[in-house]
Amino acid sequence: MSQYKVDFYKEADGKKPLGTFIKSLDIRMKAKVVASLSLLEEYGNMAREPLSKHLEDGIFELRVIESKNIVRILYFFDCDRIIIATNGFIKTTNKTPRSEISLAKQRRAIYFSRKEASKNE
Repeated sequence: MSQYKVDFYKEADGKKPLGTFIKSLDIRMKAKVVASLSLLEEYGNMAREPLSKHLEDGIFELRVIESKNIVRILYFFDCDRIIIATNGFIKTTNKTPRSEISLAKQRRAIYFSRKEASKNE
């Protein structure tokens, strides 16, 4: 049984942008992404390269390679055992785009803001 749980970030309307992204991938890459997410649930904060890499400020990337295609899933931790996967992209450059890291940070801020607001209700 996994020690960690991966959840996808949800928009205010309940949509999960990462789920939509994963569904858009070809079948082989989709299978690799799902397998990598399972490994992340197993290893959590002990996951290291080549599976996972800390980018900055508590944002990590799950690294998935299938043939010549590279996918990255960005995520952060909530309460040690919960992993929130925020966004994904097909990697075409050497460095992770700043826009993707910024999006992950923005979604993390929204996530914690909503979580705090729900505690106060």
